[in-house]
Amino acid sequence: MTNPVIIVGAGLSGLRAASLLTAQGIKCRVLEARDRIGGRVLSASDPNRPDLGRFDLGPTWFWPQHESHIASLIEELNLETIVQYKKGDILIERFQIKPPERCELKESSDEKWLRIAGGVQSLVDAVAATIPSEVIELETRVEKIQLDEAGDITVETELSNGKREKVQADGVILALPPRLVAQHIEFSPSLPPELIVDIENKPTWMAGQAKVVAVYDRPFWREAGLSGYVLSAVGPLEEIYDASPTNGSGALFGFFGMPSEARNRLGEDEVLNLVVNQLGKLFGNEAKNIEAILYKDWASDSETAVAEDFSPLKNYQNYGQPPIKGVWERKLVFAGTETDPQYSGHLEGALQSAEQAVSKIINLYNKL
Repeated sequence: MTNPVIIVGAGLSGLRAASLLTAQGIKCRVLEARDRIGGRVLSASDPNRPDLGRFDLGPTWFWPQHESHIASLIEELNLETIVQYKKGDILIERFQIKPPERCELKESSDEKWLRIAGGVQSLVDAVAATIPSEVIELETRVEKIQLDEAGDITVETELSNGKREKVQADGVILALPPRLVAQHIEFSPSLPPELIVDIENKPTWMAGQAKVVAVYDRPFWREAGLSGYVLSAVGPLEEIYDASPTNGSGALFGFFGMPSEARNRLGEDEVLNLVVNQLGKLFGNEAKNIEAILYKDWASDSETAVAEDFSPLKNYQNYGQPPIKGVWERKLVFAGTETDPQYSGHLEGALQSAEQAVSKIINLYNKL
């Protein structure tokens, strides 16, 4: 292989693939349309109060008792983890006009949910640090992938300044949501019809969702014997969890039951106003004394979602590796959490898919 392997997407899958290829001495380039690495991993802090901490607006947890790849990688990279706080009662909100019910939380004691200190971005940054900095190219959008009769691949890109470039490649790892591949990348020759149908019908995990984090000076709900865990039938947040760091500030994060169309119609300010009012109803007036509030609507992120993703995710059975046949079979490899059949939607799935993609590339490398 004389040309690099092109990896499209600098999310966790793409970066892990680049790290593994680099370790094997195989040249690669990671092309990312965004101006940052991480993809759907997004750990944010308030620019005016960075002392409060960094909080996840994308994926949050992993389960070490089931997910060995991420557990091993976190240990290898020497990252600190936080056990999800679950001590105390949960609140169940059934009716808009009635106060929430307080219930004892009963769960299996060996079911451990872990977060990563500093957010999942800490994992992304640590993986990126194993890759030479020049390998990752931000604000570089892949628009076309062409395969000629001799079997040579040309990847055409557009940079943020409008300049277009052509890159020669010996293989391509597509480490981005399959629906983005279907809608935004042109292939010549065209992908097989059955492959197009498969990737168009593979829902993008989390794409229709939004997430909010309310940050406080301390986790005051714990003083009242509450875990911070809430289930709500009235919303706008339908699930709420304690997202506090190990020390210092407190935080609650929530997933929305409100559809993306409703969030878009209301606008961010009104959505956040509804969130603050709900937190006040659940946890009392102290919950309105928010130090910072962080919000990310993934449905409005064009590098994540397409129109088909706006509806609630139901089609889980479509996850797994897309069926690549014909001339593209030995040239294209898919990675990303949607392409892992066992842990789709999880960080574990993102990592496993990257390892499988690299294994295929190495197999191709050894046959040349």
